[in-house]
Amino acid sequence: MIAAAALAHRYNGAVNHADLLAPGSRATPGTGPVRITGPLNYLLLGSDQRPNDTVDGERSDTIIILHVPATMDRAYLISIPRDLRVHIPADPDLDFRGSTEKINGAFNYGGGGIAGFQLVSKTVTELTGVRFDGAAIINFDGFQRVVRLLGGVDMCVDAETTSIHTKAVYHVGCQHLAPWQALDYVRQRKSLPDGDFDRQRHQQQFLRAIFQAALDQGLVRNPIKLDQFIRDVGSSLTVDTNGMSVIDLALALHAISPSALDGIKLPSYAEYLGGISYVLPYQDQAAALYRAIVDDTLDTWVTANQMWVNHL
Repeated sequence: MIAAAALAHRYNGAVNHADLLAPGSRATPGTGPVRITGPLNYLLLGSDQRPNDTVDGERSDTIIILHVPATMDRAYLISIPRDLRVHIPADPDLDFRGSTEKINGAFNYGGGGIAGFQLVSKTVTELTGVRFDGAAIINFDGFQRVVRLLGGVDMCVDAETTSIHTKAVYHVGCQHLAPWQALDYVRQRKSLPDGDFDRQRHQQQFLRAIFQAALDQGLVRNPIKLDQFIRDVGSSLTVDTNGMSVIDLALALHAISPSALDGIKLPSYAEYLGGISYVLPYQDQAAALYRAIVDDTLDTWVTANQMWVNHL
């Protein structure tokens, strides 16, 4: 027990902790070590913050809801399009009066970081009705550290993709991607047939590939490698575990395998309004998806809405 507590303290100390969720977006206040039971919802953000870059600021074009049903044996990744037209609620603390525009504007209005994440969480909760059990944000540096520690990842490219950043071409087929290639590949959207919708699917596939690589390499069973992994990635990862330790949370989710992950595309479509490209929801279908997350009936929703499911 003493050794386990010391290990949990060591891992918790290696990861940045912060109150990422706005109070109204949190499911229940953390009360310390209790049994973790489903259903669970987590808000995941990817930041484009780069080391030593103080000029371009910080943006987040990756917003994912991770839903774990009460059975705790599978999970769903629901991607929120970066260009989704939403109401961003006012925040007096930020001197922000509210606005209706692309959802990725919320992070910028909050100034990035914790305040930006909290405004994103308020926006997503107002949009979906979902309150969250935790949250996490990782930047470009952390992304590459994860892949580097795993020795790269195996991904199956499903559409010919030419990078607008490096000019690299990713041909259709399963292949091993180095850290820079994985980051480059999942950032692409402009060269893809379905634009950002394709990018969302690739991001979901990448998370599954990370999960698979960690299992294949016995990361959980190798204390030395697990210790190195958590401590090396920790500086680029900020989490809000609602009072739970990182270890307790990992153990609670141990029954979920990579094959039990499904990606979900928000029922929506691209549209120009006033010369600006937005994503607009199919209102009834999107509302039904949001209710299924809140009510923990995503299994039923997925069965009835296969056209919006990305089988990863």
